[in-house]
Amino acid sequence: MTTHEIEHDPATGVFTTAVDGAVATLEYRREGNRMVIVHTGVPDEIGGRGIAGQLVQAAFEYAKAQAWHVHPKCAYAAAWVERHPEYNQLLV
Repeated sequence: MTTHEIEHDPATGVFTTAVDGAVATLEYRREGNRMVIVHTGVPDEIGGRGIAGQLVQAAFEYAKAQAWHVHPKCAYAAAWVERHPEYNQLLV
């Protein structure tokens, strides 16, 4: 699996990556020491490449580095963390 460069803008709460001219995003909001993942979006033309998973992992890693908890309200992020129990300690 190819790893894509992911950018993060803490001011807007968005992780992004551009692949083949299309942009995938993960949006979150901060509530105190908690990251609430609200949406993960990958355009159809770049789907099926593991990009959403890379965005979610980047968000969890960022939250871990900040000593935040994570609430994955986004259905994709919730399903992803079920497949990656190594991040369970960050869940609220």
